[in-house]
Amino acid sequence: MDRKSLIILAVAVCMVLLMFRLVDHFFPPKPMPLLPPQATNMEAALSNAPAALPPPASIAPATAQTQPSAPEHILTASNADLICFFTSRGGGLKTVDLKRYPAVIGRRAAPFSETNLASLNHNAPLPVLAVVGDGLTGDDDFTLTRADGALRAEKLLANGLRVVKEFEIGANHLLNARLWLENTSAQPLNVPSRQLIVGTATAIGPLDDPTAMGAFWYNGIKAQDIKDSWFANRTLGCIPGVPRGQYQEGAGNVVWAAVHNQFFALAVILTNPAPAVVIDKIRVPAPDTNGPTNSMTALLTNGYQTALVYPATNLAPGQSLQTAFVIYAGPKEYKRLAEIAQRMGNDLDAIMDFGGVFGYFSKLLLISMNGLHNIGLPYGLTIIVITIIIKFLFWPLTNASTKSQKRMQALQPQLKAIADKYKDDAAKRNEKTMEFYKQHKLNPLGSCLPTLLQMPVFFGFYYMLRGAVELRGAHFLWVFDLSQPDTVASLGGFPVNPLPLIMGATQLWQSHMMPPSPGMDPAQQKLMRYMPLLFIIFFYRMAAGLTLYWTVQNLLSILQLRLTSASGDPAAAPAPPAPVKKKM
Repeated sequence: MDRKSLIILAVAVCMVLLMFRLVDHFFPPKPMPLLPPQATNMEAALSNAPAALPPPASIAPATAQTQPSAPEHILTASNADLICFFTSRGGGLKTVDLKRYPAVIGRRAAPFSETNLASLNHNAPLPVLAVVGDGLTGDDDFTLTRADGALRAEKLLANGLRVVKEFEIGANHLLNARLWLENTSAQPLNVPSRQLIVGTATAIGPLDDPTAMGAFWYNGIKAQDIKDSWFANRTLGCIPGVPRGQYQEGAGNVVWAAVHNQFFALAVILTNPAPAVVIDKIRVPAPDTNGPTNSMTALLTNGYQTALVYPATNLAPGQSLQTAFVIYAGPKEYKRLAEIAQRMGNDLDAIMDFGGVFGYFSKLLLISMNGLHNIGLPYGLTIIVITIIIKFLFWPLTNASTKSQKRMQALQPQLKAIADKYKDDAAKRNEKTMEFYKQHKLNPLGSCLPTLLQMPVFFGFYYMLRGAVELRGAHFLWVFDLSQPDTVASLGGFPVNPLPLIMGATQLWQSHMMPPSPGMDPAQQKLMRYMPLLFIIFFYRMAAGLTLYWTVQNLLSILQLRLTSASGDPAAAPAPPAPVKKKM
């Protein structure tokens, strides 16, 4: 495979794998409009399904059904990791502030402030574990009390149904929660179908990537991530289609459900699987946009409200229905989530979105990066060190690839002679060409194999860095946040990002040092040499950590090319003399 084919293949792979990212950037989805009133009744939607949600039914998005009759009452509980705010309106967890994580990271280091904490379920219409259904909420006012280190929310409805919730903050960003519905009347009581709110995915700050927000749910075998791309319903990721409405799934197998943004997640883990899950795309207030902003700031008003769905049930007098939960509210930190997943056996670390072909490399690179950081290296240097290690491991292959290209270039006249001689016989031409390769110990795939082998590493880096909370706020030189583009200024509203420009320059420098592909005409060679400038477009809005990796990788490749050129290529044999025709 010649260099032309290699570059085209690399660009094609990049475009396919980054298609959703590029489409969302250049043709972003529209901000979600305010939800119109829906007449669909949840009771009717679930009446024919005692354990699972019927796919054709549409359930009205859960909202507070009546205006509260009393002022909102807030109780707080905290530990070293969390500050939890419980509300009387809905009797649930209104928001969770994360003590160790700022909401907005500025270009200049600022003292840590509790007024700038990352907050989960912020600006959400309903609290976590709110119970919503016809006849279940009344005026939606609960009584909040503290007892034995736990917080209790309680309400007695007019029909005798008592709704009680208890919350207790634990360690490691976890909360234990219980919900029970009790029939305190002397008559059998029908509890209608209901939604139990998991939470709403909202942006933490104005620099968040809105395309990274969404909701996960796990069915005991695999986790599914529902993002804006599902609701947009584009064909092949770019051709506009008919937008989808509410996401509905589950058949009595919802082990956990979670809402997440780029770096944080709020998950509700069930002791007994829930019947179904619904996800609604709703509109929420935008986060504070003071200071630097994302290029898709308007999309930060999109939120993803997720709820567990339970069918109607009957309670005999004095009978109660109890459900236990574990709530995780914290960063998308792989080590922490993997430990919880292993202890509970529920694959909660799937929230990291490290699945697929490149997930293994993402996990390995993240573990390596954190390991180097733990011995004292800042994260910028850890990325450089990992890049050097990767380059060292691939050095023999890339060195052999460069020499193979030089040999192919030196032997091009003979290859061209074979092509001319058998131009009318393709089978014979291929046979003679392969014999020529074998005779001169050439591997036609030798020049592209090293690059293809490095592609999983690159995309592993991409998926790892896109959501690595460890890099959030990590400084390096002029970069104030390695998880964001390295914007240093703005010209007419256009961000100035130096690192992608430096990367593009190194890419161009490297392409001019590479030996030209055999058989390529001058016009094609010129086009191929300047094609790396496309990478500036690909990388301009990406995380600075990823751009740093690619820049260092280019510089190391340039160094290798110089060393290879200085050492010469003794293996490139000169062309044998042309046979002399005998005189008749």
